[in-house]
This record gives sequence, C-alpha cells and structure tokens, in this order.
Amino acid sequence: TAATGMDALSHCLEAYCANAYHPMAEGIAVEGIRLVKGFLPRAVANGEDLEARTQMLVASAMGATAFQRGLGAMHAIAHSLGALYDAHHGTLNAILMPYVLQANRSVLEERITRLARYLDLPEPGFDAFLQWVLVLRRQVNIPNDLSALNIDATQADVVGAMSARDPAAGGNPIAFSAGQYSQLFRAAVAGKV
Repeated sequence: TAATGMDALSHCLEAYCANAYHPMAEGIAVEGIRLVKGFLPRAVANGEDLEARTQMLVASAMGATAFQRGLGAMHAIAHSLGALYDAHHGTLNAILMPYVLQANRSVLEERITRLARYLDLPEPGFDAFLQWVLVLRRQVNIPNDLSALNIDATQADVVGAMSARDPAAGGNPIAFSAGQYSQLFRAAVAGKV
C-alpha cells in the first residue's frame, strides 16, 4: 500500500513538474497530490479504511492520467534501477523523490511554492513541501536511501547512462547529463538530500 501510494504521488508530482504545457493534466496532478496527502497515511495505517483506499485509487488514476504531460528524473532513475535490481518501482520512486526535488529546485521553487499553498502546508514554500515529503515517507515506512534496498553506488555510471536515455528523462524540468544522473543516484544511495 505504501509503495504503490507513493508511486501515485510520484506520477502526480512529476506530471506537475514536467516541462510540457498541459494545464488540464497539471490540475489533475495537483488534486491527486492533495488526495495522497489526505489519505495515504490512513490507508497504510488501516487497510480496511475503505474511504482512504477509494481516495487512493482515485489519486492513482489521476496520476496515470496526469503523466501524459510527462514524467522526469525520478522515473528515469527508477526505471534504470528496476532493470538492474530486484526493487519495487514505487519504493524506488519514493526514495528518489526528495533527491530529485532538490536537484530540480532552481527551476521548481515557484511551482512547488504554489503547490504547497494548495496543499495548505503550514508554511508554503519549497522547503515546507520537501519536509512534507520526508515526513510522509517516514509515516508510511519508506526508507531514506537506496542502500536500505541493498543498492550501492558501484554501478553509478551505468545507472547515469541508462537514466539519461530513459524516455521519462525528457519530461524533467532540467535536462540532466548522464554524469548528473550518476551524482543524483550516488546521493540517493548515501542518503544526502
């Protein structure tokens, strides 16, 4: 439940941050994120909470609809890691989320601030949103770094090259090089947000 719920969040978040123009997908993504905020912790805490599970189903469908706008570095790296390691796609995206947000911060600050306001976070801004992601991950027992999945940095160059070529990379708001993807991967292994 936690990993697939975080995958729904990753679809909505990357669609919201993608570099393509698609205002309807953007709106769907934002509402999907709001649903995840309200219902993922409940669904994880009580698998029989039908309202929470139904709303997470809706959030997941919204993410699948919204990502026609594009995905990004989170999915580019997760796809690469999924090909190399036996790890759950949603868990990979959940672990990668704060690292990718930080790597894209220079171009996402204003957009994420708007999102934080929509989510009614205590302090709207990039840092508040990043903190919310970190707290949510802890609430639903998502590891902080890739090393918790027995993934180390030995294949960083391979992961970087694969990620840069992944179709999802084209939607990232910054066009990262293979070297930058390798650095991002190393940070996620080491747990350095």
